Parts: sequence; C-alpha cells; structure tokens
Amino acid sequence: MSTDNQKLFSGALVGDALRESFTKLNPKAMIKNPVMFSVEIGTVIMLGVTILSAFMQNDSLGTSGYNLIITFILLLTVIFANFAEAIAEARGKAQADTLRKTRKDTKAKKLQEVKIATRDAKYTEVSSSELKKGDLYLCEPGDIIPADGEIVEGLASIDEAAITGESAPVIREAGTDRDSVIGGTKVLSDRIIVKVTADPGSSFLDKMISLVEGANRQKTPNEIALTILLSSFTLIFLIVTVTLQPFADYANTPISIAALISLFVCLIPTTIGGLLSAIGIAGMDRALRANIIAKSGKAVETAGDIDTLLLDKTGTITIGNREATELIPLNKEEEKEFMQLCLISSLSDNTPEGKSIVVLAQKKMGANVKTGKEHPMLKGAEFIAFSAESRMSGVNLSNGSEIRKGAWDAIKKWGKKSSDSDKKFLEEKVNKIANNGGTPLALAVDHKILGVIQLEDIIKPGISERFSRLRKMGVKTVMVTGDNPLTAKFIAKQAGVDDFIAEAKPEDKMQYIKNEQAQGKLVAMMGDGTNDAPGLAQADVGVAMNSGTQAAKEAANMVDLDNDPTKLIEVVEIGKQLLITRGNVTTFSIANDVAKYFAIVPALFVIAIPGMEALNIMKLGSPQSAILSAVIFNAIIIPFLIPLALRGVKYRPVGASTLLTRNLLMYGLGGIIVPFLGIKIIDLIVNLFM
Repeated sequence: MSTDNQKLFSGALVGDALRESFTKLNPKAMIKNPVMFSVEIGTVIMLGVTILSAFMQNDSLGTSGYNLIITFILLLTVIFANFAEAIAEARGKAQADTLRKTRKDTKAKKLQEVKIATRDAKYTEVSSSELKKGDLYLCEPGDIIPADGEIVEGLASIDEAAITGESAPVIREAGTDRDSVIGGTKVLSDRIIVKVTADPGSSFLDKMISLVEGANRQKTPNEIALTILLSSFTLIFLIVTVTLQPFADYANTPISIAALISLFVCLIPTTIGGLLSAIGIAGMDRALRANIIAKSGKAVETAGDIDTLLLDKTGTITIGNREATELIPLNKEEEKEFMQLCLISSLSDNTPEGKSIVVLAQKKMGANVKTGKEHPMLKGAEFIAFSAESRMSGVNLSNGSEIRKGAWDAIKKWGKKSSDSDKKFLEEKVNKIANNGGTPLALAVDHKILGVIQLEDIIKPGISERFSRLRKMGVKTVMVTGDNPLTAKFIAKQAGVDDFIAEAKPEDKMQYIKNEQAQGKLVAMMGDGTNDAPGLAQADVGVAMNSGTQAAKEAANMVDLDNDPTKLIEVVEIGKQLLITRGNVTTFSIANDVAKYFAIVPALFVIAIPGMEALNIMKLGSPQSAILSAVIFNAIIIPFLIPLALRGVKYRPVGASTLLTRNLLMYGLGGIIVPFLGIKIIDLIVNLFM
C-alpha cells in the first residue's frame, strides 16, 4: 500500500491530531482511560483551587500564580496523552481516506440470467451499490470490479495496485483457489463472470477502512488486563496521597492542594496510561503497512506469543515449481518408449511439474518430437484430471490403453499386473529419489508400472536463516506437505524446520493444531484454499492469502494482501514488537514513578523531618521547584515517547532471558536515571525564574 512512505509527523496529521486532542477531553471519552481521566479530574480541581486562591489567602490553597502553572501543566499532560492516541488514529484515518478514493460507486454489468456459460449473456448496467450477495456480474478488459466476489467463469489478469500497492498484475481463474476478486481493482485482460460474496457496506474494502480508522477498535485481553492493573495502581496511589495529609498535619508541615495533586499525578503511571492506546493502534498500523489486514488487535497481539508455526512446503520453503530432472524406465531397452509415454501422459497436465516433464521428454527425444495435443496417439483420447482421492492423472487412448501418472503408492496399487520383483526394483529407485529430497512419480500403462519420474524441489535461498530466527524467538516450525515421509524428512532437514507433516490432508493439519493447543501452545497457520478453512479457523492466528477462496478469508483472522506464504514470519515479528513495546514502556513508566517519588516526597517533608534529607538525592532547590519540575517532566516525557510508541521497539531474535535482561537494563534502569537527570535539569532552569 502507499503507507510505507508516510511520515510519522506530517503537517496535516499533526493538525488533525491536535484538534482531536481537545475533542477527546470530553469526560465520556476520557473515562475509557482511568489513569488519564484521574489526571483530568485533578486538572479540574486545580482550576477551582486556582480561582479560589486568587480571592483567598490560605496555606492549603497556595498562591494563584503557582496554582495556575500547575493547572496548565496538568492540562498539557492530558492533551499530550490524547495527542499520542490521536496521532496514531490520524495515521489510520489518512490510510482510510486513500482507500475511500479507491471505493467508487462504479457501474456493474449485472447479468439478467442465471445461465452464464454463454458469450452473449444479457446484462443490465446498474450501480455497484445495488449489487447484493449472490448476484452475478460481467467484467471485461478495462472494467473496474464493482464488488467482492468469486469468479464462476473465465480467467483474467487483474491490477490490484489500488489495494496492495503491487504494480504487477495477478491472474485470477474460476474453479481454482485463486478465484477471489476485490471491488475497486481493475480487469486488464479477458472476460470473467463473478458471483457477489458481500452485501453493500460489508465488502473487503469497507472492512479495511473500518479497521484502519480504528474507530471501533476493541481492546485486546492483554490491554484490558493492563488497564485494570494501571487502574489499581491509580487507586492505591490515591489512597497514599490522601493519607499524606494527616501525616503532614501531625508533623506540622503544611502541604498545599497543588502539592498533593501533583504528587498523585506524578506517582500514577501516566506515561504508559497515555501511550497504551497509541501502542495498540500502531501495532495494527504496522501490520497494515506490511500489507496484512488484521481483523482485530487481538490477532496481532496473539501472533507475538505464537509457539508453533505451520507452513506449506510448496511456495514457502521451496520455490514452488518442482522440475522433472530424470526419467527412469523399468527396462533400459524400453527407455524411448517410456519417454514417449511420459510426454503423452503430461500433455494435458498444466501444472509446472507436468510442463517440465514434457520439456524434459522433448529434450531427451529430440526437438522434432510433437508435443501438442495434436499428437497422433491422442486422437480421440480422454484426458483424466488429477484428483486428491486417486492421486493420479493420465489419459485413456482411443485404442483402449490406459496411461496413469501419479504418486508411487497410488500407482503401486493401480499397477496390479506388475510383478513383485518389478515393484521391488522400482521401489528402491523411489526411496533413493525421496532420500535425496526429490519427489518420485510413477507411470503405468494398462495396470503395469513402466518406470519412475524424478521431480526436484528447490529450497528458497535464506529460508534456513529465517527459521533459525524463529527458533531463537522460541517458535517451533512445522512443514506441511503432500510428499511422502522420506522426501518430507529430507527437505525438512535441509530447510531447518523442527517438524513436518507428510502426505498431509486437511484433517491431519487440524489434528496437529488441536494436539499442540491441548499442550497449551498457541498455533499459527497460513492457507489459501477452501480445504485450509477448518485449520485457519482452529488456529490461534490464521493468515489467509488475499488471492485465496472466500471461505479461507472468512475463517482466518488475518489476510495477506501480498499472497506471500513467508509473511507468517513477519506477522510473528510484528506481534512480538507490539508486546515488547508495551512491556518496555510499562517498565519505563513504573521506573519513572520511583524517581519522581524521590523528587517530591523528600522535598515536602525535609524541613519538618530533617532525617528525610537522606532521601533528597537530587538536592532540588525548594519544595515548590521540586514539585513543579516533577510535574513538567511527567508531562513532557509523553510526547518524547510518542515516536517509540508509533514505530515500536526494534525486535531482535534472542532468547527470552537475554531479552528480559537487556530490556530491564535499558528501560528499567533507564527509567530511573532519565527522570533523575531530567527533573534535576528542569529544577535548575525553574530556579532561575523563582
């Protein structure tokens, strides 16, 4: 998408966020954040105290000028917290505006008849907003796709740049796992008939706009738990602050209302309270900028805690297009005939593997060999398509011969006329191919096995290093493949995955996920087909390909717009970055409170209780400057941390203990040192004017 180059603080975004910061002062909005709502109440009380102190002289009221400054700083604290949330939301709204430009009320060629398999199907031009779920419409070259749907006839080249930002067109075809189209994209070539899968207002684009705006963002369970914890801290410190007054009276130390409210505001976790919502919104924003649509913040957050990752072998671990590298006949003297049969059996096979068999056979037999369906032997032939049940494909010739090509175990059963010795000889070849990481296919004619075809997978460069990164994160990787166990084991070892599921069926994936979850583990899976839908729904994090079926996208809680199977690895890193950012800012905020305690409390009581001098580590100028300096620091630290909240803490794949130690040193120790230095510097400046 076009969000990659969006600046963190552009002029338009800052202007919108500033206006929204004041709008959010409404108590109905503020009460959702108990910590900052408490600061707002303190600000209102201080405003009243300021007005009273202008007309009354009282030790507990203090001076009106000092009170006014405290009131102003407290107001700034609330505004800065609102600004953090508003700038995160503004970034989302800017993306939503871009998407809205894509969503146009285009014309749709709605079909009048249910019968669609004719070139001259009648249609009526209607507004795209009139299309309903189940309607059929026609799209031709140059047409904007008016509504989300699934292609029911034809194939087309489609420009999805408006949604994904990717300029290269993609192919969408009926009857495949890549039959899904999105409203707002453009047909570049060919003619397709599409069945609408979403009612107006609930299209994929509408959902994207709603998500990126964050208007209806639901807090995640962890965020709710942290909010409750912060609220508890706020209540505790409220009690602590209120009980200080009797102690002060006993020690004959007058404490003003301004001092008590300032102490309360500085002790409660205002830093994380002000940034918590912004961190959550920014997490979803980072996912979107990676071209991942998360249906909820919980999905992004859960990704950071994933224990097990299920990945398809083809297209993820391997390049995806297996190539035929060797044709091995049962009898060497029948090699030429075997090559001819391999070629004939693959002429109707449009898969990359099938095409590579044709190319290899032609290369071995000579350039003059006919390779099209006009081949003399194919006259009147019946082509048999591959099916998951039979695990074979082939052709029935007009002379009655049956040629079958497929997985060894399937052909072994079908080749019942082959002798045991022939089967044993070929099985040795099959095992050798599998042990070396290849995929063996067998070919049989009239129930007699004639030889084996060797296909080879190419493992993606750098994939082993990526799995190593995941292992350092504590994530177990599982390769899912339809290959036999020997081939799967070899590729799993070469790629560096921790486990594999061979000859995988949909129910095998589902059972593996359930077994992992029964052990208390969180599981992520990526898929694109209807048969992946049960697994995607069962997984804690299910990522569906944008090009996949509607069933897969509805079952998953994330959609990858780039259709990149390795995106799961990035999803995990984004989730971990969100969790670490929230944890580090929380640590920093609580550590801040410790430093602010040592700034204010000793300054308040050092005159009446000389022994408190030992706690006056900062040696601040006066009780008034100490309080003012702490309140100023408490306010300005929030905007200083906004870039960190929006960009996130950079994640490095290291062990949990190493990560904890490093973060405690940086954000825990740093959270104590920074306010000590900051408050001292502010105090020196404040004392120049007091």
